[in-house]
Amino acid sequence: MRRRPPVSPGPPGIARPVTRYGTAVLRRPCAPAGVFDASIQGLVADMLASMHAAGGVGLAASQIGVGLRVLVCDCPDAAGEHQAGHVVSPVLLTSAAFARPVTEPEACLSVPGQQASVTRAAVATAAGAGMHGHPVTVTGTGLLARRLQHETDHLRGTLYVDLLPPAGRAATLAAAGLPGSRGARA
Repeated sequence: MRRRPPVSPGPPGIARPVTRYGTAVLRRPCAPAGVFDASIQGLVADMLASMHAAGGVGLAASQIGVGLRVLVCDCPDAAGEHQAGHVVSPVLLTSAAFARPVTEPEACLSVPGQQASVTRAAVATAAGAGMHGHPVTVTGTGLLARRLQHETDHLRGTLYVDLLPPAGRAATLAAAGLPGSRGARA
């Protein structure tokens, strides 16, 4: 991750539509990216463009219909330092030994217009690679820690609403007008 500006990894990407809850790609675990070529660079650029166009602060590749383990974030950490960047094939590390879990409102571009309180680790690290294959390790606090956890959940086929009790999930999905509002995992 890097401080703003710039947030673009190269040529501007193309904003793609964000997939919504109920779309199959959001439920499948994503595959590791095996090749670091122009297609990964283009994917990162498209993800950043898509995230910004949708007004988000984080995005997983599955949210634009791509089943690869890639995430992007553009948000502040707990100190207010703005961080923007990407991690390819991230592995998430969290520990309650460093900080207590934090329960705060969370939202998702795939469940538009809604938010619900979710408990997450206060500190999170995502280790993986940059779009050119070089090692990348990002440690975040505050919103950045939450985004790293939220986006890596997406890469495993889990959405934040899955972490809610059934009644809370049903209410959140119903308010968004999405399938699965009866508590079923869609």
